Amino acid sequence: MTKIRFGIVGTGNIAHRFAEAIKNVNEAQLVAVASRTQENADKFADEFDIPVRFSSYEAMAQSNKIDAAYIAVPHSGHMHCSCLMMNGGKNVLCEKPLAVNARQAQEMFECARKNGVFLMEAMWARLVPGTIKLLEIAESGILGKIKGAEGKFCYTMDEDEMEHHVLKNEHGGGALLDVGVYGLHFASWYLGKDVLKISAVCDTYNGIDSHTCVLLKYSDGGIADISSAVLLKKPNEGYIYGTEGYVHMNRFYAPQKLELRLNNGESRDIELPYEGNGFEEQIRHFCLCVSQGLKQSPVVTPEQTIYVMKQMDEIRKQTGIIYPQDN
Repeated sequence: MTKIRFGIVGTGNIAHRFAEAIKNVNEAQLVAVASRTQENADKFADEFDIPVRFSSYEAMAQSNKIDAAYIAVPHSGHMHCSCLMMNGGKNVLCEKPLAVNARQAQEMFECARKNGVFLMEAMWARLVPGTIKLLEIAESGILGKIKGAEGKFCYTMDEDEMEHHVLKNEHGGGALLDVGVYGLHFASWYLGKDVLKISAVCDTYNGIDSHTCVLLKYSDGGIADISSAVLLKKPNEGYIYGTEGYVHMNRFYAPQKLELRLNNGESRDIELPYEGNGFEEQIRHFCLCVSQGLKQSPVVTPEQTIYVMKQMDEIRKQTGIIYPQDN
């Protein structure tokens, strides 16, 4: 397989995580980075020994040095940067959430279609071994009928991080888009998509949702309970409940240990560590899809991404969180 040449758009924390992970993926190589300043591009490139450095996103989009771009800018820039790269003929792996709202996400997939390129939301948690195994367990019937799911992804920013883009409304900040997106994907993986009702409440800070709790009621009686927070720490644990037992995870969205507990008394712990920092599998999956000439992922599908984006639109409607990009 010819290696997919990647460029990273942005130089923040998530870009660093991607740059570390791609070292472990034989199917890919990191050849470029783009920032809004040459200084930032050079600093990041020096840290990861990246040969090509761009002082603008436009320059990367027009370059023939890369085959694919990883979008690692704040949420508010996902659509602009992704479409910029796709209009330049580049395949795109865009950080979650793919966009600020469903309308933007639909426009992005349409941009990919028009340009004949591959676009995927970077929902890395769907591709790690723990999630794949948990899906196998749920689908095997050993838990009986899946009737419930719980997931909490809640952290708090340090005092010196209060200017972070995740706390700014204009950047599409807030708990729901930053980490609640994991919980909504998680719920749909195990309970399906036939949601009868969504009920949401949130606490606010500076025009963003700082703590959001969501209940989803499904047509077959299943209920999902999803929590997200950026200024409140909770255990990031999760559960899948079936009529014949349950599975507990210390971290629900990309579990490395599954604690299986059945009603008949059977108990089993399953260790499933992922490679590196967990981003490796999504990079490998992306490269496989591109090398096969696919225009969308059969696993992290456009339909799944848009489905969750629409849920987040509804949740924000209920909680009164409005972004400039909604107009």
